Amino acid sequence: MISDFSHEIDQISLNSNADFFAPDRKPLKDALGRTTHLAIGAHSDDLEIMAYHGIVECYGDCDKWFSGVTCTDGAGSSRVGPYAKYSNLEMIEVRKEEQRQAAMVGKYGAMIQLCTPSRSIMQVDGAEFLKADLVRTLEIARPRVVYTHNPADKHETHIAVLQAAVRAMHAMPKEERPERVYGCEVWRDLDWMPDEDKVVLDVSQRENLANALVGVFDSQITGGKRYDRAAVGRRYANATFFYATSSDKIEQVTFAMDLTPVVHDETVDVVDYVMSFLDKFRNDVRTKLTRYF
Repeated sequence: MISDFSHEIDQISLNSNADFFAPDRKPLKDALGRTTHLAIGAHSDDLEIMAYHGIVECYGDCDKWFSGVTCTDGAGSSRVGPYAKYSNLEMIEVRKEEQRQAAMVGKYGAMIQLCTPSRSIMQVDGAEFLKADLVRTLEIARPRVVYTHNPADKHETHIAVLQAAVRAMHAMPKEERPERVYGCEVWRDLDWMPDEDKVVLDVSQRENLANALVGVFDSQITGGKRYDRAAVGRRYANATFFYATSSDKIEQVTFAMDLTPVVHDETVDVVDYVMSFLDKFRNDVRTKLTRYF
């Protein structure tokens, strides 16, 4: 069921295709304003894959609320089987409704879909419009924790969304910026990061909820992408292979890169920040190899 307040999206975006949905039918400022954990992702189902930690942290807790922002419109989604003949416009509506259903399953506080074409986000003007929409979202939400894409992700749209999100958070007064900002795994995991630099997010709780959330996106699963298996499988693998010399301490783990320093200090160069982790990984591999070769 679409919220009666869906028209209120114009408080955030001038895009006529953008969508606001609150599962409990609260108006936008009430729904989004209670947010404690906010995820900003590129595509429908990115949030459910990368920010499950925030979803389950808030699930059923009246003092914590998870809200999501999906930036693109889903027009370029892969499609086979029953969705093979769907037009871009039809896929946009399918993906939009699937994201609303996920918000209902996960009991989100609010779900914002900005429906910006991917190609637009990767251009200067489109990036500016996206940043402006995210600034308005953050001004209302004022979350304590933000989940977004990690800077080493291989999907270019994800990097473009990350850039807009960081710039939007820089536009906030420093005292109102999120306490923690996590760059999460989707199209490239973070297993390569030095263990001491990984943010280890325990996502062992409510596997039934995790499966249900990703399973909502039938257009992707039936359409040829088994995210339902891959997302949970990665979490189990992270937990098992993280502890090389002891038994597993956590059943399922999502790794994240701590982006809080980047958001709290505009002078931190994102490229140098990420390269520092890569340099540590490179040096670790070199050290171990030269010890034996």
